[in-house]
Order: sequence, then C-alpha cells, then structure tokens
Amino acid sequence: MSDRPIEPQRLYRQIAKQIQTLISSGEFAVGSRLPAERDLATQLSVSRPSVREALIAMEVEGIIEVRTGSGIYVKSLGKRGNSKTSAKNKTLEWGPLEVLRARYLIEAEIAALAAKNATANDLKAMKLALKGMQKEATAGRVPLDTDIAFHMAIANACANSVMFDTLDRYLQARTGHLFERLGDYFESPASWAAAISEHEAVLQAIDKHDPQGARKAMQKHLRQAHKRFSASWRSAPSRS
Repeated sequence: MSDRPIEPQRLYRQIAKQIQTLISSGEFAVGSRLPAERDLATQLSVSRPSVREALIAMEVEGIIEVRTGSGIYVKSLGKRGNSKTSAKNKTLEWGPLEVLRARYLIEAEIAALAAKNATANDLKAMKLALKGMQKEATAGRVPLDTDIAFHMAIANACANSVMFDTLDRYLQARTGHLFERLGDYFESPASWAAAISEHEAVLQAIDKHDPQGARKAMQKHLRQAHKRFSASWRSAPSRS
C-alpha cells in the first residue's frame, strides 16, 4: 500500500462529476436543458462560481452545450476516466474564478510592495506592457500576452522571488482551456477597455510610490475581473 497522500480533487471537478452522475442516471437526459446556474448551486449546496467552473469544464469536454440566451443543454453522457497530469497541466486546470480569488489576495500585496520598491526600469517595463495592451486592443486583438507582461512586471518590482514565482503559476492558468473558454463568452472589446483603465490606475499609484493606493487599485481591478467572468450568461455575445 502506497503512503503517498491522495491529492484532493478540485471542487469544480467534484461538482462536474455530480452533474454527470445526474445525467447518467437519467435525471437530465441528453438533449434536455439543465437547471439555471443558481438552481444547480442550490441543489448541490455549492457556490455559483464553482458551478460555473464545472459547467465550463463540461462544455470543454463536450458533455454540455451552452446556447447563449437559451440555456445549457446536455450534449452527451461523457466519458469516464481520470488520466494523470503533469504539474503544468494541473495548473492549467485550475478554476478561473478560483484563480482570480487567489490573485485578489496575493496581487494586492504585490502591488503595494511594487509601489515601495519599483525602480525606473521596473516602471518602464510596466508602461511598455500597458502600451502594448492598448495597441493590441485598438487593433481588435486580445491583449493577453501584454496583460500577463504587465502583471509580471509589477511582480518583478515587488522584489520578492517567491511572490513572483507564485504569480507566474497563477498566470499560467490564463492560457488554459477553462480560462480561454470563459474568455470566449465574457471578454469583449468593452471588457478589455475597462481592464486597461483599471491597469492605468494601478500603474499611476505605483508610479507615485503609493502602496495603499496601489493595493486598492489592484483589488478593484481583480474584483471587477471576477465580476466580469461571473456575469449572466444572457449578457454573453451569441456564438454561432
């Protein structure tokens, strides 16, 4: 018998498994519409953000289909099985809203430290990344790489390698299938314009070497990001 500790399954995976069990049992037949997110959360005694992460994962796996403005429908019974994944893949499987909640805690302090410690070169890197975001957004492209560069420039300025490495792992999740799919629904030119404006406020506070202002600006940005990803499905653009 192995003495290796059993790794706990991610909450959204547990929820997805519960929903899939209901599908397999016939409670939700293939082709039928699932209850609303709020009702599923109540039925399963979990939070709505966790249900959303579970539904996104199930859509990526082809078990359900999201029809914007209509609802979420059962597409297939899905497949059983749980293959081993690498540390990197495990990071990519982190729930997007869970990542944002974790970032809210750590990145606010990273911003405050950056406001204390940022050098001229650090500020130059932040401004360059922000300019890149603005350029990409104006051209109609998703400024994901420059967004990550902006946050990592702040982490570099905080002068704490552990916090830098921690944020690096958090941001790796931004390139995963779950974040990508969630972004397909809830990221838009308007949402990126709002995010860029929030970044500007963070940079302004760091440039003024205002730790409290930087902390509050980063908290506002990540709170708004979580709110954007938690919006009603009906607010998402139709996908044909």
